[in-house]
Amino acid sequence: MLDVLIIGGGPIGIACGLAAQKAGLSFVIVEKGCLVNSLYNYPSTMTFFSTSEKLEIGGIPFVTISNKPTRAEALEYYRRVAVSNQLPIRLFEEITSVKPIYGGYEIESAKATYQAKKVILSTGFYDIAVNLDIPGEDLPKVKHYYKDPHYYAMQNVVVVGSSNSAIDVALETYRKGANVTLVIRGDEVSNRVKYWVRPDIINRIKEGSVKAYFNSNLAAIREDEVDIDTPEGRVTIPNDFVMAMTGYKPNFDFLAKLGINLTEDKFIPEYNPQTMETNQPGLYLAGVVCGGLDTHLWFIENSRIHADMIVNDILAKK
Repeated sequence: MLDVLIIGGGPIGIACGLAAQKAGLSFVIVEKGCLVNSLYNYPSTMTFFSTSEKLEIGGIPFVTISNKPTRAEALEYYRRVAVSNQLPIRLFEEITSVKPIYGGYEIESAKATYQAKKVILSTGFYDIAVNLDIPGEDLPKVKHYYKDPHYYAMQNVVVVGSSNSAIDVALETYRKGANVTLVIRGDEVSNRVKYWVRPDIINRIKEGSVKAYFNSNLAAIREDEVDIDTPEGRVTIPNDFVMAMTGYKPNFDFLAKLGINLTEDKFIPEYNPQTMETNQPGLYLAGVVCGGLDTHLWFIENSRIHADMIVNDILAKK
């Protein structure tokens, strides 16, 4: 029986592995996708808001050329951390069940069965997109993930949202020749947008290079057009692609299946903020999964401390 099984091989899952390794605990990390799968799915041109120092885990320096690291630099950093520390990581292996047994938990995946005294859930939130729940959302032209702007050159693109991801998509596709329309629920571009990017999109909207509908919602999607509900009424415009940058959410069904209590409004899981242990004894949460639908509360830089908090509690209870 392992001391710990860690579900999720992202930066915080790796940080938990480093902390467990340092404490002399037996453990394995199981990840359903590739290493740091969420970061891999970020746009290829993405630059982090945080500095490299704030993205470091396990006290291992993250050295970059510029102040703001890129997605490629982050992928390389976390890979080197995992490999150089010889962390036991099983990739492309999805956990299907976690059941209490005497002395701990039995954890099953499509490939193996594990037993562990403690389980750490560090599953993030980037795998399940928040749906628009409108007609036509299931059309192939609707995308919840974005990789590269060239694909959308010379196309009519609607971008839904006003967060960092939406604004990055709007600006990058516009600069590759797309005809871009932003649909924003609020009355302005979000104040959470990176401070060096927000003036750029505001000026592009002001000059008319990017069309923006504020206080508006996408109402319906068809093969070659979309409907937008605006304060002035419904507008129909030509459309080739819809980039629904509406955010993502943790796998709440999986959390509930494990018996973790969730609040009714924002599905925030129950856990002890001093130890990160949930209402299920020996079952811990780490990283952004702690925030429920408030996915903007936790990031790598402020949740990496969860690793030491959890391992310290495990050691205290041995």
